[in-house]
Amino acid sequence: MEQKTQNNPTITTSTFTGVMELSKMGAASVPSSYILPPAYRPNLGTINDPEPHLAPIDMSLFQQPHRRPQILEEIRLACKELGFFQVINHGIPPSVMSGALDAATEFFDLPQEEKLTFASGDVNEPVRYGTSLNQLKDKIHFWRDFIKHYSHPISKWIDAWPSNPQNYKKQMGDYTQAVYMLHKQLVEIVFESLGLGPKYIDEDIEKGSQAMAVNCYPRCPQPDLVLGIPPHSDYGYLTIILQSQQGLEIMDCDNRWCRIPIQKGALVIQIGDQLEIMSNGQYRSPIHRATVNTESNRISIASLHSLALDRRVAPALELVNEQNPPLYRQGSFTEFLDFLSKNDVMERRYLDTLKINL
Repeated sequence: MEQKTQNNPTITTSTFTGVMELSKMGAASVPSSYILPPAYRPNLGTINDPEPHLAPIDMSLFQQPHRRPQILEEIRLACKELGFFQVINHGIPPSVMSGALDAATEFFDLPQEEKLTFASGDVNEPVRYGTSLNQLKDKIHFWRDFIKHYSHPISKWIDAWPSNPQNYKKQMGDYTQAVYMLHKQLVEIVFESLGLGPKYIDEDIEKGSQAMAVNCYPRCPQPDLVLGIPPHSDYGYLTIILQSQQGLEIMDCDNRWCRIPIQKGALVIQIGDQLEIMSNGQYRSPIHRATVNTESNRISIASLHSLALDRRVAPALELVNEQNPPLYRQGSFTEFLDFLSKNDVMERRYLDTLKINL
């Protein structure tokens, strides 16, 4: 089986081995290409890893006028201090969330040859299966298989999604549409908490993109030597994460790694680089990573929301004045993808290239 792309060499089963396949082989150790330098390894032996003690935000309370200011303040503080929060009573039925996780699990259980139909190292491909970050270019590999696909508007993209397993398009599609509607509510709340008004750049939001990053972090024989995904931040403005079990970690203001606890029925909401720029640094786009374990596979589905690929993002004029000069230059998602294809994300972020040193 081989898959060619316009910008990549031929991908075959001899040059491309998914981590799921390595896990199925039952090896007692990981290949040397996955072993991180000591400074980058997760400190899994630490007993008292800090966990942010933020109660999940009950979105149903936002509809109660007397509770609205309290919820806005909770979100403002969470975005400012950590760059993330969790939400419950968000309106997505548990059956829809579990259906998406089941569809993802079935996809990654498919034979390697079938998944290779979607294999590509080109970050611009609208539907892309891969492993690590970019296995053909990475100096160090990461313990992750993924399939990413554009999703908004869903009618434009869904035909290109996997047809096997048979329920993938239906179950992942139901969740994709539900989480898109949730994101519209959330971004209005976040903008309102910034004082920009809920309909700030509403037209740009509607013209923006949604990409689903469906990740599988298989069980690993040596989880203390690897990461599922390295420290990074998301370039879009908002990311919504559904996960089957714990594994997501966020770096706090003191540069400590915080394990994000699993809350029943909750979704993790992360601020992205575009919102850090628009807020002129008031809100944080958190650096985060994924760890792995020896016992079971972990599924994570990230709904990544960004403005249109060529839409340049700058600090909101309403948040800039003599006392608060702009802290970032303009940037776009297209430029981010170009940066991603040429640079090692473990060395620096695209966001760092946009910061103005005053």
